Amino acid sequence: MIKLNQDVATREEAIRMAGQLLVDNGCAEPEYIDAMLARNEDVSTYMGNFIAIPHGTDEGKKYIKKTGISVVQIPMGVDFSDPDTDEEQLVTVVFGIAGLGNEHLQLLSQIALFCSDVSNVAKLADAQTPEEIINLLDKVGEN
Repeated sequence: MIKLNQDVATREEAIRMAGQLLVDNGCAEPEYIDAMLARNEDVSTYMGNFIAIPHGTDEGKKYIKKTGISVVQIPMGVDFSDPDTDEEQLVTVVFGIAGLGNEHLQLLSQIALFCSDVSNVAKLADAQTPEEIINLLDKVGEN
């Protein structure tokens, strides 16, 4: 569930791409993508350090079939900032999350902790193969 070297124009397009990977791999129903977009409208899923972690609203949980994480690498970045602010929030790695029950909270915290070190984000953004990303993220569960 990894897309490398993507070129997206908007945060909505990035969220849709991450959500579609979850849908295509049986983690969620198509309606979950709308819940991911709605969540980002309520509260930005930008986490700092060039990452965003879009996930669905509480209402959208009913569309989750199994827990999964998608990764969309956007080397040129996409602006995740709120149109009402001047601050640019450039994102180079988008993690789409579908978590059964409360599993999304654990996934969110593990990814946020891993990505709190900007050098880890740089490695994800520079990865040339899905295997490189998988190997980097395997370390997330070990911490």
